[in-house]
Amino acid sequence: MDVAASGSGAIGPKACDMNKEASVLYTHYDYLELPPGASPARIEAAYQLVKQRLNGHSDEKLVRLIHEAYSVLSDPGRRHDYDAVLRQAAEQADAELKATLDAKAKGFPRYVQDVPRPLVAAMAAWAA
Repeated sequence: MDVAASGSGAIGPKACDMNKEASVLYTHYDYLELPPGASPARIEAAYQLVKQRLNGHSDEKLVRLIHEAYSVLSDPGRRHDYDAVLRQAAEQADAELKATLDAKAKGFPRYVQDVPRPLVAAMAAWAA
């Protein structure tokens, strides 16, 4: 299932290309200013509040994204599928971050014996 409506232009939680300019990725929860796991009553109240705050003075694209967010989050089946995709994207991002951090950590000396000899000599001279 696509995280966001394909025709609406909404951005889902997809991996960013590191060569491209960084962009902010929003979820349906962000559009309604809700935390994941919000109750159906809270979703309805947040939707009404956002609609009232916009009051027709907003970009048409943003209004469509807010309506799409509400339609996905208010339907239990679609919301369950959407939450599963969000969880999967978060797990993938965590795995990528862990792999990147582990790869960088391997480049540093871990034991005194791994420190290059010229550095040890310089430090010994400095300490004396």
